[in-house]
Amino acid sequence: MTMTRPAQPSAFAALGLSQPLLEALRDVGFEQPMPVQGETIPVLLAGHDAIVQAHTGTGKTAAFALPILQCLEPDRQGPQALVLAPTRELAVQVAETIHRLGRYLDARVLALYGGQPIERQLRALRHPVDIVVGTPGRIMDHLRRETLRLDSVRMVVLDEADEMLDMGFLEDVEWILERAPADRQTALFSATIPQRIRQLARRYLRNPVTIAIHPERVTVPQIEQFVYEVASSAKVEALARILDYEAPASAIVFVRTKSGADELAHRLQALGYAAEAIHGDLSQAMRDRAMQRFRGGQVDLLVATDVAARGLDIPQVSHVINFDIPGDPESYVHRIGRTGRAGSTGIAITLVEPRERWLLRTIERAVGKRLTARRIPTREEIVRRQRELLGTSLLELIERGDLETGRHIVNQLLSYHDAMDVAAAAVTLALRERGIEPGRLQMLESVEEDRPETGMVRLRLELGRRDGLRPSDIVGMIASTTGLSARAIGQIEIADRFTLVEVPVQAADRVVAALARAGWRGRPIPVHAPVREAR
Repeated sequence: MTMTRPAQPSAFAALGLSQPLLEALRDVGFEQPMPVQGETIPVLLAGHDAIVQAHTGTGKTAAFALPILQCLEPDRQGPQALVLAPTRELAVQVAETIHRLGRYLDARVLALYGGQPIERQLRALRHPVDIVVGTPGRIMDHLRRETLRLDSVRMVVLDEADEMLDMGFLEDVEWILERAPADRQTALFSATIPQRIRQLARRYLRNPVTIAIHPERVTVPQIEQFVYEVASSAKVEALARILDYEAPASAIVFVRTKSGADELAHRLQALGYAAEAIHGDLSQAMRDRAMQRFRGGQVDLLVATDVAARGLDIPQVSHVINFDIPGDPESYVHRIGRTGRAGSTGIAITLVEPRERWLLRTIERAVGKRLTARRIPTREEIVRRQRELLGTSLLELIERGDLETGRHIVNQLLSYHDAMDVAAAAVTLALRERGIEPGRLQMLESVEEDRPETGMVRLRLELGRRDGLRPSDIVGMIASTTGLSARAIGQIEIADRFTLVEVPVQAADRVVAALARAGWRGRPIPVHAPVREAR
């Protein structure tokens, strides 16, 4: 049985939900069901099994949480529902959502996951629990200990089933399903439905209704989507320029691999950006620390793999950047769904190498629109944009008029310092608050009209003044490792965190390779080819 028709917006009351649930929905600000909710809730309330293809950010948690809560029987002994999730973060997020929606039903929800002391969970399980949400490994631990029994479970939900497949949990999921009552109701939610998931559904679901929320419907209009074509060797510099121009409040930068996440995060940090990597090889404590810093604003950029980002509870992300273009349209839609959530606007940016144009076309066909092509911002445009953003912020502050404390401090400082110096210091602090290193902006400005001479190319070294680097050091390293004469080396500009150096075009590859081998004071020297500036 298959249902793929779009769900028409309707009030939650028309879905047959009880009054306590309608009151909880009003409390959390839900007025109209999202498509996945409008299609899934009636199916689950009718007692059918279901396969639901839907991405994060589409409202799928409420789509299964509301039917679970509606069907709870009061005073029944033992858990009545089990939700399996691939990660600790998603398990906690789902449990919190169920708790909020079930507040007027006094629903008792418990999250069970690895990384938390099992003794605390054992104490919690001694008390009555209606709904258990957990990761497969920890659920198996409790079943083996017989501290958790599934005899009274009437509904099982598999959330993010494709991620459980990718993380190697599917055999664990089958082990758990074998121990659940045979007459249970089962709902499977997955962003993609690969063959292995279809096999699982055929074995453990009974005549399921299939509900497909297609990518075109998930890609909401609030997300502006842009694409930049850039050579592989220039991607880091291109990303830096895009970040300087966009000045995102918070952004997730997606990469394909764990090692790629670490490398890009380190390179962004070297450029002065507040960036953290998050991927499956990090310990739970390190992932928690990175997420806490990101949510708290100490980190502006989260460099993540697809698996690590699934299930993370990040309410506000202004930008999603695909540093590596995803390999399929469904992954693309899943990634960009991290921004523009709950009716807010968002920006999705994708970097595409020339050899990846076919992938871009595949994504565009799947989402039913062309991504807006942009060129990499020039230095002049970045400087102009940063001034514009700062000026707008200062004007908004002046118009609000809440300046008494500032005036008092300025009056004190004017007794000892020049007014221009006080204003310049305030602007410098404002730049840093925006995550902009003033030295970087000054470097961009100082070279905005300074183009390489004909036959020369500008290279970027991720070392600068703070590393003790001097022009003579650069000339010496290049001359000694490549045989290039000092006279052939062009202009050198050293900033705090990076350096720009001009070399002959025909010698550029040789210089990049030589500097990478040479190193500086025991450290490698990351060197990047230039971003070609469209004029």
